[in-house]
Amino acid sequence: MNLADRLQAAAERLGGRAVLTLDEAELTYGALEELSARLAGLLRCRGIGAGDRVAIMLPNVPEFGVVYYGVLRVGAVVVPLDPLLKRREIAAYLGDCGARLLIAWHAFAETAEAGSSGTKADCFFVVPEEFRRVLRGVPAEREIVSMAPGDTAVIHYTSGTTGRPKGIELTHANLGGNAATVARMHALGVDDVVLGALPLYHTFGQTCSLNATVQAGARLTLLRRFEAGRALEVIRRDGVTVFQGVPTMFIALLDHPGASDMSMLRVCASGGAALPLDVLRAYETRFGCEIVEGYGLSETSPVSATNRGGRHRRPGSIGWPIRGVEMRVVDEEGRETPTGEIGEIVVRGPNVMKGYWNDPEATAEAVRDGWFHTGDLGRVDEDGYFFLVDRRRDVIIRGGYTVYPREVEEVLYEHPAVRQAAVIGVPHPELGEEIEAVVALRAPVSAGDLRDFVRERVAAYKYPRHVSFVDELPMSATGKILKRALTRPAPSPR
Repeated sequence: MNLADRLQAAAERLGGRAVLTLDEAELTYGALEELSARLAGLLRCRGIGAGDRVAIMLPNVPEFGVVYYGVLRVGAVVVPLDPLLKRREIAAYLGDCGARLLIAWHAFAETAEAGSSGTKADCFFVVPEEFRRVLRGVPAEREIVSMAPGDTAVIHYTSGTTGRPKGIELTHANLGGNAATVARMHALGVDDVVLGALPLYHTFGQTCSLNATVQAGARLTLLRRFEAGRALEVIRRDGVTVFQGVPTMFIALLDHPGASDMSMLRVCASGGAALPLDVLRAYETRFGCEIVEGYGLSETSPVSATNRGGRHRRPGSIGWPIRGVEMRVVDEEGRETPTGEIGEIVVRGPNVMKGYWNDPEATAEAVRDGWFHTGDLGRVDEDGYFFLVDRRRDVIIRGGYTVYPREVEEVLYEHPAVRQAAVIGVPHPELGEEIEAVVALRAPVSAGDLRDFVRERVAAYKYPRHVSFVDELPMSATGKILKRALTRPAPSPR
């Protein structure tokens, strides 16, 4: 099997239908198949074949699909990189995976060239009209290289928020199976239009937007970057039926004055981070569109669990495992915890990564007896619904008491003045850690009022003694709040 087979099959059925659009730019299934075959021909001319790593540094543009499927077509491995990476980051990733080629967007040429200098990677820059002209002069590679299900298709690098970034090896079976499951769960079809607001270089956007769209024969309408007003414009202009996003996107839409009824959306799916329950309720009340929350990590391709729509949904939960996937909550010794008790979420199934690139020790630590240890804390209720409690590394120990930041954040989001909230532990000489809330506001409120608001709703040891205000919380490119950027160092000895 080869992921590129999905595109070829769709092109045979739907050649003249649009698959990727960006404002006025459009690629049909037939054109995407033809251009990706020519990109494969270009790679062949450069001596690139099965197993070689090709890095892609492209924004959300139709050319991403051309390059992505073209690289897979020759059996090479896609290494997607954030286009906003700096020189030393690019050099580190290219050096680690031994990439033969870096295909980058023309606007990032200077940084890409500097980053690739000193590595084994040559550079090729994508300039839209020039790109198509070059490909027209290259013979198309009609044959798609046959790959084994366990062969690596993509290496995704972790964000590095917990230490040195690691390359996550995802196979053709991992990604193909997960995309097919997403397409089936959302009942995607040829008449659906999916909003491409998620970065395509990330596994969430790649699997749930790009690959699932192609699997279903639907259309993906792209946004280069998410901005609430622009997203609303595209949703209405293009008749979007499926919106997949991260919590910060739903919060931004709630804050936008031009947002109104969006009941035309058939599916709203949230992932990437926990969605505050108060945000979910406010969004659904205001817009008349149900949000289905799911769960996964890059290491799980990414979807592991999700709510189903209608009566099968349990707001506040991440649902239950997708078909073929098992999930459990375990204690420190790996024993399954009783119903309702908090432990680590572990995952087993065809979505679990092959391993970390060239890092057998990290792989053995993460995957034990076939179970991937997520580092996320959760619980399971009597009906089998999973609830995400927090990241293990984010838990605060205050004077011997355990505080789960997400619980406090949920309370903060209930306050009408709070737009974004992060709760972190800061060093304290007697208690070990003290609780601090870092908040971005949509309306004026004092630190004291917020502190009192939380104190009235949680146990005395849980409320934040410190409240600080920022204009915006630091975010990753995929919409996750970067708590490490907020954590204060230990105070100097007096």
